Amino acid sequence: MSTSNYFLILLFFFTIHFITLTAASNSSFYFKNFTHSPSLDSVLTLSGDATVSTGGSSLQLTAPLPSSSGRVIYNNAVKFYSGNPRKLVSFSTYFSFSISSDSGNGLAFIVFSDDKLKFVSVEFDTSVDNNNNGNDVNGNHIGIDLLKLGLNNGTRLQVWIDYESMSRRLEVRLSKFGENRPLDPILFQHVDLPKIWPQKEGFFVGLSSVNRNSSQVCNVYSWSFKTRRTPDWMHSEPLDPSLLKQEGDKVKVDGKSDCVMRILSALILGIGLGALGSFVGMFLWTILSKRQPVLPEEYAMKPVVVHDKGLPNEKQ
Repeated sequence: MSTSNYFLILLFFFTIHFITLTAASNSSFYFKNFTHSPSLDSVLTLSGDATVSTGGSSLQLTAPLPSSSGRVIYNNAVKFYSGNPRKLVSFSTYFSFSISSDSGNGLAFIVFSDDKLKFVSVEFDTSVDNNNNGNDVNGNHIGIDLLKLGLNNGTRLQVWIDYESMSRRLEVRLSKFGENRPLDPILFQHVDLPKIWPQKEGFFVGLSSVNRNSSQVCNVYSWSFKTRRTPDWMHSEPLDPSLLKQEGDKVKVDGKSDCVMRILSALILGIGLGALGSFVGMFLWTILSKRQPVLPEEYAMKPVVVHDKGLPNEKQ
């Protein structure tokens, strides 16, 4: 077998390993709506005043009553680590929601362990009494003031929250529903999840809302969550978010990094699949093609050497 065939086989097994690793490490769910079904009830727990709206178009976390609160929790624990060797996972979540007025506490995405004593929350506040003074970052709490952003009028919004395990950075993006995902995050926070829960192997995620003494209603229309594992060939040294340049409340980061990584992963996968296709094609061609026998050479052609001696009368 030629060296090129050995290379193709090696690349084939590398590609299969990469695909298997990615598939085995991912944990995800996606709710386009919340129509009642056994599968929905088995993976989501609603508490407080949270209920499924008529027709299942949304989850209504708070009722139009004073001091209403509600929460939805994904029942399955998300593992901190995956693979061998173990690596801390990254995760991304997306949800769309609306808040009817600006007198309650809004909505929060929460990450907590099974003891519920320590948690990380990303809050979207709508009350001027929350003392946020704009976009507030305090410990493991990230508060985004929708009132300051002019998004407190019941407009349907969408949120992207990404946690990168290498940098221990949690990024938040926000826009009106139907708009494209923003390139730059509106806020980020350095969160070292293993240090918050050093003895835990996993965590839970949920959405929570409290309207205090108002009649604020909070609805969640869709929700998705996905974990992913950093490939072994990438370094895992945490980056220092303090080195990134900040401009006021908005952090300017290289928004192209995620895109570059996706392109690189797709390129590796494409090369592997292309090599696999070439290998299969060459293998089939070798088996099915009919090679013509090489006939023995009957006559050997001797080289003819011509010596130019010049004409007899030519002067020397």
